[in-house]
Amino acid sequence: MTQQEELAALRLLVEKQKELLEEKQRIIDKQNIQIENMIQALLHARKKLFGPSTEVSVQTEGQMSLFESVQELAKDLGLEQKKITVRPYTRTARQPGVRAEMLAGLPQEVEEYIIPADETCRVCGGKLVTVGKKLVRTEVEFVPAKLVVKHVIQQVAKCSVCGTAEGENPACHFQKAAVPAPPLPHSISTPSLVAQVMYQKYALGLPLARQEKDWYRLGLVLSRNDMANWIIRCSQEWLEPVYGRMLEHLREHCEVLHMDETRIQCNKEAGKKAGSESFMWVIRSAACEGIQAAFFHYAKSRNGDTAAELLSGFHGYLVTDAYSGYEKVEGITRCLCWSHVRRYYIESIPLDSSGKELPGSKGAEGRAYIDLLFRTEDRIRDLPYEEKKQKRQEAVRPVLDAFWSWVEKTSALTTANERLTKALVYSTNQKKYLETFMEDGRIPVSNNLCEANIKPFATARRAWLFADTPKGARASAVLYTLVESAKANGLDVFGYLKYLLTEMPNNHHLEHPEIIDRYLPWSAELPEECRLKHKNTKCLKK
Repeated sequence: MTQQEELAALRLLVEKQKELLEEKQRIIDKQNIQIENMIQALLHARKKLFGPSTEVSVQTEGQMSLFESVQELAKDLGLEQKKITVRPYTRTARQPGVRAEMLAGLPQEVEEYIIPADETCRVCGGKLVTVGKKLVRTEVEFVPAKLVVKHVIQQVAKCSVCGTAEGENPACHFQKAAVPAPPLPHSISTPSLVAQVMYQKYALGLPLARQEKDWYRLGLVLSRNDMANWIIRCSQEWLEPVYGRMLEHLREHCEVLHMDETRIQCNKEAGKKAGSESFMWVIRSAACEGIQAAFFHYAKSRNGDTAAELLSGFHGYLVTDAYSGYEKVEGITRCLCWSHVRRYYIESIPLDSSGKELPGSKGAEGRAYIDLLFRTEDRIRDLPYEEKKQKRQEAVRPVLDAFWSWVEKTSALTTANERLTKALVYSTNQKKYLETFMEDGRIPVSNNLCEANIKPFATARRAWLFADTPKGARASAVLYTLVESAKANGLDVFGYLKYLLTEMPNNHHLEHPEIIDRYLPWSAELPEECRLKHKNTKCLKK
């Protein structure tokens, strides 16, 4: 081999080594990016688990200066919003008489301490003469619940004419007094007892295993299996007619609905493993609707056919997340939630090792635009719906245009932040449905109202963990529907459940189904016993 050939071979070897090193460097860079994304995912997961649950942005001094375009837009928007006349909100000082108003509706007792008749003056030993009384303090005493065994006695009377020569009826006739039907025959259960079990589990999130111990403390041996059986049977026999009628009203009388779904584990679902996931679907009427209700429905899958079946016959606006299963619902106009978009940008903000946000990120910029959108929407929330639609064109449209322009420019940049890319792609793909709220002043900008009704279910799920059977899961859907709808209509949840369990076994609703409308949570015919008794206006939180 000549000297020239050796040099050429060496050059070729060097080139191959360079290519190999460059390829290894590309692999290392890619792995570093993956590691950084994994670290960020871990930091965000830790922040979700141990950090504050609120999604409210913390305003840092000088933070808006990082995003000059947002700051300038906010200033320009402020000039426009001088034209919008809304009722101003001012924080008022605590009003006097709050405690007196709160205690006025409670039973009053007086505990008086008397000076003994033989007591004398501690100074000189002279005789004491009563000159008056002094109020020392006002307290609230807790009286524990108690159980009472009630024996239901039925009077029996015999006809004095039947069975005698004077009577037309040759046989004797015995007549019994009318006795209301119980919710569960041949059981110690009563409407109040079953309602309390339901109230503690579905309104207070107290699992049946813990209730079992509390009932034992009160002197009643009541197993969790018995309580579960009571809930399922009463739900099937007496509460499901009201539950089904509520869905009919939501479909027929509402024009704007929210919808979402969350996970539930059902151990004995046919064709599924015990640890697999099923779903609880939730429909919530919008704040603009005359009917205020939350409807829960158990299904073993997240298939969009479930949504199509639940909303069959509904024609209007449906506010949801971007789940594609809702595309199967016919006759609706989809509206997407801006809170979901905002969460994507929050999750894309880089965090340091202590979980604090790193300043100056594109994710924080995206969140700032959406925060401005929510603040703008908040200013016009009290306007009539037609005027609100018009003001959105004046005040909200500039924010949207600026946001979409920012999304387009940011999407053109190269970034290793996978979560930011995901947020930008989500925003771009869902632009059409994210702007639907501009069509009608009744449409909210987020699905937060529905999520607020799901939260009690999700919180309680951490305690009771799973439903053992599909019947139990369906009963839970029925009870959460009644409980959350009762709350939405200002009802006393326990009083409402007790009323249903008292009336439904005796109202002949099977022969006259139209009377079920009287028992719906928003019905004006519900008695006072179903409504919250307090009338406190000074101490209630808005």
